[in-house]
Amino acid sequence: MQENIYTMGVDVGGSYVKAVLMAYDYEGDNHRLLDKQTEKIRKRNPREVVDETVEMVLNRNHLNYERDISYLASTGEGEMVVRKTGHFYSMTSHARGGIFFATEAKTVVDMGGLYVRAIKVDPRGKVLDYKMTGQCASGSGQFIENISRYLGLAVEEVGEISLKADNPEVPSGICAVLAETDVINLVSKGLSTPNIVKGINISIAQRVIKLLGSLRAEPPVVLVGGMGMNVGMIQAIRELAAENKKNNLEFATHPDAIYSGAIGAALWGGFRYFKLKEKNAAAVLQPA
Repeated sequence: MQENIYTMGVDVGGSYVKAVLMAYDYEGDNHRLLDKQTEKIRKRNPREVVDETVEMVLNRNHLNYERDISYLASTGEGEMVVRKTGHFYSMTSHARGGIFFATEAKTVVDMGGLYVRAIKVDPRGKVLDYKMTGQCASGSGQFIENISRYLGLAVEEVGEISLKADNPEVPSGICAVLAETDVINLVSKGLSTPNIVKGINISIAQRVIKLLGSLRAEPPVVLVGGMGMNVGMIQAIRELAAENKKNNLEFATHPDAIYSGAIGAALWGGFRYFKLKEKNAAAVLQPA
């Protein structure tokens, strides 16, 4: 049986399309991330953005979809991915992507645009248990994006700016609308941008630590999703965890954390491809 194939994973969120190209290793666990692409949807047709993103990756690597890609897996808003072989649930994909980044991880925290999920995983990335915030909670990447826009910041800036805080104030609102009102009041009070951003990061970090506690999470913990690239958020989570003396959690992240869902989908796609191939081969060998 062929040992290596090309698979692709496409993760469609509310604001971004993330696509990856993987070399899937059938005989071992030496899967490789070959290429990646993120595109902001803005006001464009999401299906067109998906097609453009997939073509960018294929063209850069001189590949043809029909000839070279053994499996293209979607996750997230999978109905936006027309040329897909199969679809995987978002939590399943992020769990597998987390294990790709940190092979020893026992807990994956998916910090996405709409909610945060703490997921217990086995060594293969299979979901064992999970806890998650509600979609209306202000502990989400979309909330960070909205607030950064209000403060006149690019979303990529908020992590580094948070590190400059010296006296942060945490918003008291539980839902996103109330929390945003709190932030507006903090601006009118003259609180500095770093202290406002650090306060927001602490607010979301508190939700992450609470989820991990209710899940009875085990270390190591890997932080994935878009907020897993926010250095200020990571710092806030580690600081809060250290303050809890009963908490011995260790946290890891990765520069490609935003691609966890797409990577996980591509890896599960490779797994499914070979399982189906084995099943078809066994059926051919069955006596009539």
